[in-house]
Amino acid sequence: MTFPHITATYGAILALIYMVLSAWVVAGRGTFKVLHGDGGNLHLNRRIRAHANFAEYVPLILILVGLLEADGAGPVAMNALLLPLVIARIIHPFGMIAPENSAQQFALRAPGAMITWIVLVAAAVMLLLRLG
Repeated sequence: MTFPHITATYGAILALIYMVLSAWVVAGRGTFKVLHGDGGNLHLNRRIRAHANFAEYVPLILILVGLLEADGAGPVAMNALLLPLVIARIIHPFGMIAPENSAQQFALRAPGAMITWIVLVAAAVMLLLRLG
């Protein structure tokens, strides 16, 4: 088993994106004067959900992909999984804050979510096939 360098690199990039989302939520709390929860503020709620959605998916995907890489999956497979994930996680929050039923919402939120799901399923299936 080798150290998963590619996964670690993307993990660091994703950690920085997570910190930007965290700061965005904190800034929203200050702007909307809400210390806990979302205070019933739709805009803050969307920031919180974009942040939470990242936290719900990215760690599991990084674990799966890291296991794939540690088991010998090559750089093409790693980049094919992780580059789209980074792009998805960058665009998704912009879709989350878009007005309801706007072009921005449809162009960014749904693709961000779908790409994340595809990467999750692909990594899981690839790992199962390697173990089989």
